[in-house]
Amino acid sequence: STRRKMAEVGAVGARVSCRWKDGTIHPAEIIERRTEDGGEVGFYIHYMDFNRRLDEWVTADRIVDAAAANVCTEADGEADRKLTRNMKRKYDDINHTHKPEDADPITTALEKEHEEATKVKNIQAVELGEYEIDTWYYSPYPEDFSKCTKLFVCEFCLKYMKKPKTLDRHKLKCDLRHPPGDEIYRCQNISVFEVDGKKSKVYCQNLCLLAKLFLDHKTLYYDVDPFLFYVMTEVDSKGCHIVGYFSKEKESPEDHNLACILTLPPFQRKGYGRFLISFAYELSKKENKIGTPERPLSDLGLLSFRSYWKGVLLEILSQRRGNLSIKDISQMTAIKTDDIISTLQSMGLIKYWKGQHLISVSPKVIEEQASKTPNKELQFEVSALHWMPLSLSSSQKKMR
Repeated sequence: STRRKMAEVGAVGARVSCRWKDGTIHPAEIIERRTEDGGEVGFYIHYMDFNRRLDEWVTADRIVDAAAANVCTEADGEADRKLTRNMKRKYDDINHTHKPEDADPITTALEKEHEEATKVKNIQAVELGEYEIDTWYYSPYPEDFSKCTKLFVCEFCLKYMKKPKTLDRHKLKCDLRHPPGDEIYRCQNISVFEVDGKKSKVYCQNLCLLAKLFLDHKTLYYDVDPFLFYVMTEVDSKGCHIVGYFSKEKESPEDHNLACILTLPPFQRKGYGRFLISFAYELSKKENKIGTPERPLSDLGLLSFRSYWKGVLLEILSQRRGNLSIKDISQMTAIKTDDIISTLQSMGLIKYWKGQHLISVSPKVIEEQASKTPNKELQFEVSALHWMPLSLSSSQKKMR
């Protein structure tokens, strides 16, 4: 019967075709289904060709029977496949849906387990300041809050609430106008605060919960004591408004200079991610250490770091002439040698000869590579950083 057929099409695990917001049809899988208050059935859809951050709840009218979707001529089918490939490249570029870097088998297994446990997005949107932001992933908010379609978050203390009226009442009482830490950087309207996870535990836990809505990899939630959080803000007459952050272990035997990094969606494509990475390496320089980000990197994190490493290396190679070793570059930039080598390899600027890595460049090659690197508007001003490292223990490695 028709009803039985629709039930099979709408079953959890069923492969279907689903109508995208712009009307195009894409192959998809039903991850979950639920009955809404009005009795209508909702389906949680994963689009097979796209990253999980585009998963969404849809109503039954957007699900197309696979058999009906495939009724087309062979020529039309080929055109549709070409269109789909082009659209996928476009969506990958716009939404940063590229796959993260290769990970070892144990990490891959852990990521698979994590993906299974968090496959259904619990919060659909958050209101933060003047922005309403569609979320990308699951975040382990308390159960009472995770049932809300939309959360209301105070942009200064990051406390989360279920209702807009609750947020309005909270604003009248909340006297915080900047992150609860020391301001260590101020240049024009950009300010960065260092927040100690042990001293400001609730704020940092709230920050991690908010960040997890946009990060599809393991991140700390409640064990914030061993971490420092560097919160980037835009400053106006009303206060310091969070735009992104990165976290860092207070002591890292592996010399990780960054654990998690995020630029909130409304503030992406402004060069803020690159700025935060620059910030992490400037701190490493002041600590007299070589730094590297903690793995695995998210897809956005990997793209941002590769862009940063490429820009830094091209600047050095364009300014320096004569012999320059990988170790020399590492000392100058605080970038780990492995990261330098992989970046140079990706640009075809390094050769392996007689057991050694040799940098092989010409002015023309550098010029060609530089033309492919987008210029970022926001530059890190070293003179605007006012910071001293925590007292170093004898167990920490110093730059060699």
